[in-house]
Amino acid sequence: MSAGPRTSTDARAWARTGTELLLDAVAGLDEAAFAAPSALPDWTRGHLVAHVAANADALGNLVRWAATGEPTPMYASPEERAAGIAKGASLSADELRSWLTGSAERLAAALDRLTDEQWHREVVTAQGRTVPATELPWMRAREVCVHVVDLATGVAFADLPDGFLAALADEIRDRRRLTELPEGPLPEVTAWLAGRPHSLADAPRLGPWL
Repeated sequence: MSAGPRTSTDARAWARTGTELLLDAVAGLDEAAFAAPSALPDWTRGHLVAHVAANADALGNLVRWAATGEPTPMYASPEERAAGIAKGASLSADELRSWLTGSAERLAAALDRLTDEQWHREVVTAQGRTVPATELPWMRAREVCVHVVDLATGVAFADLPDGFLAALADEIRDRRRLTELPEGPLPEVTAWLAGRPHSLADAPRLGPWL
């Protein structure tokens, strides 16, 4: 199932696809639909959308770090991150859509402005990993592509690009230190690896990832 080396160009394309799917998914949601449960425990769709919007703003901080060389953490504190998610329950449908759209556009524009030198500057993620800025598009692609499925509006892993699914499966398999995978279609295996609902028979239960 190995996807081979993924590039930041690949990841940016996947992030655009995931963002488009996400914006399409929320376009017709009203207040009641945003207040309905997502596929993630204890999160409404509003919480989930707020999380993805706040993630774009936080990644924008890392882009600023790469652009200026001045350390700018993703989140000022874990409390700030939690507050961004909780904010989703207090915003109207239009406000959530506006935040999601605007934050995604600002992040994409900031990435577009990075020079070749800036792309290779190192930044530190919220988990404490030191990575080059070339990893930021992949981090965003994972957020939008996985969470648009979690939104539970009908988008499935099968609707995501095959290249993204293969790269994600490779990454999660390595992080979970799995040597063997169950047989099945790539979208279902990737969903299983991510701890999401799947159709594989007899696959052992995995905890949630991301």
